[in-house]
Amino acid sequence: MIPDTTAAAASSGSDDRPTTETPLVGIIMGSRSDLKIMTAAAEVCRQFGVPYEITLVSPHRTPHRMVEYAESARKRGLRVLIAGGGGAAHLPGMVAAFTILPVIGVPINSTTSIQGLDSVLSMIQMPAGVPVATVGIDSAANAAVLAIQMLAIGNARLADALEKYRTALKDRVMRTIEELRKGGFQDDV
Repeated sequence: MIPDTTAAAASSGSDDRPTTETPLVGIIMGSRSDLKIMTAAAEVCRQFGVPYEITLVSPHRTPHRMVEYAESARKRGLRVLIAGGGGAAHLPGMVAAFTILPVIGVPINSTTSIQGLDSVLSMIQMPAGVPVATVGIDSAANAAVLAIQMLAIGNARLADALEKYRTALKDRVMRTIEELRKGGFQDDV
């Protein structure tokens, strides 16, 4: 089995111990330095109670591992892959070439990157027939939300959780507006 870490959130959302539940989301990155960014995806999966696995899969240093990971992902029960990469960011596109699962690319502003723009371009300029859905630079949390939206198409529990999540985002903004109004700020909305 290729994954190094598999986790799922308990119903309380606070337990991140490894579990035997089959992961639905694969979170991969090409380098340990990407872990700081990519753990945000794991945290969102944990908050929604979505089982995931997280590991390193370097297209340059471990190309055979990358191919094995991508080709086995669907058979192992994964439904969506989130792949982070900095610099040339070959990981998301190469993984997409070896699987029919949706791949969400997270461009990373790494030390070898041109402020993340090279990573963005390598993901959004994929050839016809091999897409990589791409989120903003260092936006692993948004990648996880997108993955959960994909999973929610056939999962009422996740759809309800996403509705509550969006309502909480709206409520937070509305509380801020109210606080600003009390301080004399008047919005035009």
